[in-house]
Amino acid sequence: MTGESRDGGRLFTPRTPRIVAARRLQRRRDRDQTGRFLVEGPQAVREALGAGVVLDLFGTETALSRHGDLAALAPAVSTVSDEALAGLAETVHPQGLVAVCERVDVPLRSVLDKRLIAVVADIRDPGNAGTVLRTADAAGVDAVIFAGDAVDPYNGKCVRASAGSLFHVDVVRERDSAAVVTALRGAGRQVLAATGSGDDDLDDLLDGGTLARPTAWLFGSEAHGLSELLLTAADRRVRVPIYGGAESLNLAAAAAICLYASARAMR
Repeated sequence: MTGESRDGGRLFTPRTPRIVAARRLQRRRDRDQTGRFLVEGPQAVREALGAGVVLDLFGTETALSRHGDLAALAPAVSTVSDEALAGLAETVHPQGLVAVCERVDVPLRSVLDKRLIAVVADIRDPGNAGTVLRTADAAGVDAVIFAGDAVDPYNGKCVRASAGSLFHVDVVRERDSAAVVTALRGAGRQVLAATGSGDDDLDDLLDGGTLARPTAWLFGSEAHGLSELLLTAADRRVRVPIYGGAESLNLAAAAAICLYASARAMR
């Protein structure tokens, strides 16, 4: 592939119908209606191609020439103007490639037998959610559940923050947070709620062997934490010990510590 599109060589502009349709996927409503979302940049596109979910690849002539290996793997490739690419991308300095992809989420029932699960409940910040996804992937977590009024995992900022990890772990979307906890406990998973005011110390659970059991961790929003409903529904409320003078940890740091503690215990 040398920048020549498979659509007859026509250069797509911001007004080309396929570009207009793809640009609509920046809105959650349109993503939900179509079951499609956008992936931006060569590394994310590479991961999406590896997952087999790319439907269409748009790129500038320069980017398609530079990343001919990616273009060769895409089912459909279209050369676009710089203006059209800028309209599809959400970053200040786009890298020349944007792919339209199929959603990858799976039903809740399909992950209930997984050994280590992260639940992000009511997390609204897409950067935080994407970072937790990336951290979960690195820790070997089997599934990440977006529960309650959580951000859309296909939000552009969330996809970028996940750095490709969206395609490495099972992702579930479930509006009913209480139903998630009930299902997990019914499947024999201990449910641990991460909270700064927890009764149980993470180190004690690790030393005592509790974290070796199949586990689902609950993480709440950085602004409000977990709801009282979820805190009550969990088997344990767990705090991360702070040895220095910091008042607290941010969501991503707390999630990383908890998930890696469980991963270590299970291995």
